[in-house]
Parts: sequence; C-alpha cells; structure tokens
Amino acid sequence: MLDIKLVRENPDIVKQNIKNKFQDNKLGLVDEVIELDAQSRATKQEADALRSERNKISKQIGGLMAQGKKEEAEEMKAKVNAESERLAELEAKEAELEERIKKIMMTIPNIIDPSVPIGKDDSENVEVKRYGEPVVPDFEIPYHSEIMEKFNGIDLDSARKVAGNGFYYLMGDIARLHSAVISYARDFMIDRGFTYCIPPYMIRSDVVTGVMSFAEMDAMMYKIEGEDLYLIGTSEHSMIGKFIDTILPEETLPQTLTSYSPCFRKEKGAHGLEERGVYRIHQFEKQEMIVVCNPEDSPKWFDVLWQNTVDLFRSLDIPVRTLECCSGDLADLKVKSIDVEAWSPRQKKYFEVGSCSNLGDAQARRLKIRVVGKDGKYFAHTLNNTVVAPPRMLIAFLENNLNADGSVNIPKALQPYMGGKTVIK
Repeated sequence: MLDIKLVRENPDIVKQNIKNKFQDNKLGLVDEVIELDAQSRATKQEADALRSERNKISKQIGGLMAQGKKEEAEEMKAKVNAESERLAELEAKEAELEERIKKIMMTIPNIIDPSVPIGKDDSENVEVKRYGEPVVPDFEIPYHSEIMEKFNGIDLDSARKVAGNGFYYLMGDIARLHSAVISYARDFMIDRGFTYCIPPYMIRSDVVTGVMSFAEMDAMMYKIEGEDLYLIGTSEHSMIGKFIDTILPEETLPQTLTSYSPCFRKEKGAHGLEERGVYRIHQFEKQEMIVVCNPEDSPKWFDVLWQNTVDLFRSLDIPVRTLECCSGDLADLKVKSIDVEAWSPRQKKYFEVGSCSNLGDAQARRLKIRVVGKDGKYFAHTLNNTVVAPPRMLIAFLENNLNADGSVNIPKALQPYMGGKTVIK
C-alpha cells in the first residue's frame, strides 16, 4: 500500500506505474482517492476545530458556574450540545471516508523498481543468468509420477479417494527423500545465519490482507468456516505477520528468518498437462526465508535471498536459471521479483521452483511494522524467497539425478539425511 501523500503529490508517477503494469482500469482510482483524501482532510480539520472549541467552551462553563452565572452557563451548554451533534456527524463521515480511501489504496499497485522490465505477462519475463549445464541424457526420462511409482513412492489413487484431486501419499524412499530435502534446506539456511522458526499454520484476516492483495487472497486462501482464520498458503505470511503492529529498534535489524511449514492452496483455474502428478497441488511442504530490514538495505538482501536458492539447488547437482519478472507479472505489492527455475531434462526446459520478492514498505505499511532510529520512526522493508518447496523440488531432483537403469543418485550434500545412501533403487 502506497503512502497517500505520495499519491496526492505525485499522481502522474502513480498513474504511469499503473500503465506500466497494464492495469489501465485502475487509472480512475488515483483521482478518486485524491478527491476522497481532500474531503477527509477537510472533515478532519473541521472536526478538530470543533473539538478545540468545545474544550474551550467547557472551561468557560466551569468559570461561569463558579461565578454563579448559571443562565449564561446554560446558554454555553446548549452551544456545546449543538456542536457535539455536528461533531458526531463529522466523525461518522471521517470514518466512512477513511474506509473508502483504505479500500482503494489497497488496490493501487506498489511502485515498481526502475530496473523491472516492462511487459504484459510472464511470457515477457527476462532470463538473467544460468547456473550449471543443462543436460539431456540419451535415455528417455519418464513423467515424475511414473518415476515415483517405480519406487512404490507415491499413491495418487488412494489420496483421491481420501481427499480428492490435488493430494497424494508419498511412501518409502520417496517420502524419505522429501523429508531429507526439507531438513537439508533447513540446515543450509541456518548455516547462512538465518534463525530457524516453525510458525502458526493459520492466520487471521488482518494478517492476510496485510501481506497479499485481494485477488491473491481469493485465488489461494482456504477459510476456516465460522472463524476468523485462514490456512496459510506459504509460511511467509505468518512470518511477516509475526511483526504486526511492532516498533523495532533500528539496531535489531535485519531480522533474518527461515521457516518450515505445510502450505495449503486452492490453486483456482485450469492447469495444463505439465501440472499433472504433484506439480500443482492443494497441500505441500516448504522451507521459506524472510527478511525485515532498513529500506536502504533491501536491494542487497534481495540479491542475497535469490542467490541462496541458486546455491542450494546447485549443491544438489540441479541446473537452474534466474528470471527477472516483468511489470505485468508482478503482484500488486511487489517492487521487484526474480524467479528461480530448475532444468527439466524430460521437458527440455526450465520450470519455476522458487520466487524471490522485494515488497518495499507495502506489507510493513499495512501491518504497521515500524522501525525507530536516531532520525525517528519509519516503515521497514520486507522480502521473502522460497528456499525449497517439495514436491516440485522432487521433480527436478529425480529428473536430474535419474540413471538409465531407473536408479537415482543421491548427491553428497544430501547423503547424511538419507542414512548414508548414495543411490536409491
């Protein structure tokens, strides 16, 4: 959410940003919110003047009563009552205007970083760099669920009977591999100085609206019926929510946390052939990283976060590339975003396995995450990135480590988490 002062003083910048994000239907909101803001400030000014006048008259009434001038005091009381009625009207109008302004401000997109490429959708994202050599073996690589089935490692049919489409049972070595990847990712991030955390798996609506846009919320979140609680779609939400309505001493920054959690997503919409199996599902587990920092430090931390994911995948012998998200592919709260994509030897292309985002002060402004330093209070910047999210990671892992005989190599870094196994057969 932008600062209303920025919108008021720089409407052309805000409108150009909306155009850059190809959301021209929102252009009218800028003028509308500026007009509502003017009304709100005028209403507040009148209300403040009335409050000041009322306080002044109340003191005069006390003086008149002390002097025995009861009649004059009663006249003053009548004036106070009349002003109180007007004040009540103004306060109601003030609250209504504030709510209307907030609703609009939460739909106007954040100002994107100047370095973000301009494009309509993810087809115009820009490749930045490749890490590792993509290899296509001289044998056919089966679909990932078929690889898992050969190890008796997945049961989609039973899961369909129990919970419906979008769920799975992982079994045996595949289940162990899943847990090994999560444990390795946890220790990888701890070794890089991040504090490990297991957060709540449900959050209240004020946290939901503080960390994401209404469109994202509708497409992703499962609501707990009869309660003000939502199942998290990613632990980033409850991790950033940890700092809601706090004032952080400047010297305590940055806050660097890595978290484990299950995640739950509606995944609304039709999905293509490559999203069969366990590619896009309603329940999965994830290791996440978040940073709360000073505004001037957020570009540096952005680069640190995506590099962590690249390094983790390379340590497991998986080629990856980074992709700069264009303006039209950025969610409204994001300033800048880079996707990390893993190589799929079967598809002979890369696919997304993580997304790193700098949200500037958008989440902090909504959640009132402030910092106090020598120059006063200001809003923090927040960033997040996927460390690893099985089972997508398993898809990349199995395809890139598969042998012609159907066995799967276990990279050295993961062997301690697999009981010392160097290969699974």
